[in-house]
Amino acid sequence: MENLSLQDLPPAGGPNHVQPPPGGPPQLPPQELAWLTEASTVRTSTEKLVLVLRDGRKLIGVLRSWDQFANLVLQDTIERTFVQDVYSDIVRGIYLVRGENVLLLGEIDLDKDDYIPEQFRKVSAEEAHAMKVKEAKEKQHTDKAKAKKLHSLGFEVEHTGEILF
Repeated sequence: MENLSLQDLPPAGGPNHVQPPPGGPPQLPPQELAWLTEASTVRTSTEKLVLVLRDGRKLIGVLRSWDQFANLVLQDTIERTFVQDVYSDIVRGIYLVRGENVLLLGEIDLDKDDYIPEQFRKVSAEEAHAMKVKEAKEKQHTDKAKAKKLHSLGFEVEHTGEILF
């Protein structure tokens, strides 16, 4: 077995023999080289963003980095919950969001950062959660009533969340 290095030339002749171009190996054009380096790097930023996730949660935080899959790292993150005319903030700290879960992404204007419309008042997270659970139960009750009415008219309601065997 031979000890070869990268500087050794291939053996001369043979069907697969290729002459190296004069001046060394070929180089990629700058635009292709830039694409290759960007695809594997994580970028950084200091912008304040609001994110709406697919499950409805709203996150506000400082964008620290992202990658080619739109995975995001947020710092000083809070989760803001709105229920009827109240809202609450839950401190989450550093938060990693997988890119496929992002529904909406927007930059927050730092001049209007603390502006919240007058009709909303701040409450504790526990109080907002209790209101949200109550609201979800009421919605489920009205949805069942609508489904029953539609069924009596001859329609079949889909996506009710119930499994029938």
